[in-house]
Order: sequence, then structure tokens, then C-alpha cells
Amino acid sequence: MNVYDFDGTIYDGDSSVDLWQFCMRRNPSVFLKCLPRLTAGGTLYALGRIPKERWKERFFSFLNYMPADDQLIGAFWEQHFGKIKEWYLKQKQSSDLIISASPSFLLRPACQRLGVSLIASEVDPATGRFSGQNCSGEEKVRRFRQAYPDGTIEAFYTDSEKDLPIAGLAGEAYFVHGNSIRKMTQEEKR
Repeated sequence: MNVYDFDGTIYDGDSSVDLWQFCMRRNPSVFLKCLPRLTAGGTLYALGRIPKERWKERFFSFLNYMPADDQLIGAFWEQHFGKIKEWYLKQKQSSDLIISASPSFLLRPACQRLGVSLIASEVDPATGRFSGQNCSGEEKVRRFRQAYPDGTIEAFYTDSEKDLPIAGLAGEAYFVHGNSIRKMTQEEKR
């Protein structure tokens, strides 16, 4: 199978940030309610005082005021599905797997529309709280092995060095920068 990171790889941008902006435009008062929590969380994360999951929970705290129900996420993808990169759409296969740190509630509708499988961070769409680890770095390897114990990755695509652990499992791995794709060297994959 071919495996792809989502944000910055097959999606032009960061879908979580785009969802936040989408929600803030729909209800600007939510921004003011969340600003203190966002500012404090960002500062604590930057200082190494809280782990990434806690920072992301603070980021997703806007969901306490605007739960990510099917209607909201459907409206989001109506506006943002066009950010799926053309190069990916041309090579997409039904056996593809998307593995991402973004929330599964956000990516699931897009992956269903694409007809591909998904492994992502489990985040409560009503509260923004994680139920498990952020699906990033070594966690992607663990989650892949859990879902596909005998799975083989033919090719892996990413825009981030954080994905080198799972890139090491792939026969071939590629860095994606915008619409430019470059094959990783064996040294880079290690």
C-alpha cells in the first residue's frame, strides 16, 4: 500500500488551522472566549511545560462552543476539499492509507470522499480532548502496526521530518514541498 501524511503533503495547508479559521469566521465571539486558553497553552508548550497533546487540546477548545458535528464538518469540506493537491488525485488508489496527527473527525469525511483509509488522532469533536496519543512521529509507526500487523508500505509521502520513523518502514519514501516531490535517500530514511 501507499501511505500519505495529510497536512502539507496531500492537503495544501494545515486542515486543523483551516477548521479553526473557518469556525472563527462563522462565530467570531468564540475567538474571544478561547484566546486566553490558546495564549497560555501556546506559551506553556513553547516553554516545554506541557506536552503536544495538551497544547492541541487547548487549541481545539473552541469545539466546546462550536461542536464539530456532521453539518459543520460537511460545510468545511465543501469549501476546502479543493485544497487536496492535484498530483495526489492523479495517483490516488483505493488501497491508500492516510496517517495524520490531525483529528479523525475532521479527516474522515475527506478520506471517505477520496475512497481511502485513515489513521488519525482521536479527538472528541465536542470538547477537543484527546483519547490517546497524538498520531505523530513514533506513534504513527505504532498505530500503523496495530492496524496492519502484516502491512507493507510500498511508498510513503510526507512534508515533515517528524515522519521519518514511518518513512523508515517504506520501500520508498518521498518528501513533498508544495507540489514538488523528491525521493528520500536511504540516509534520510534512517
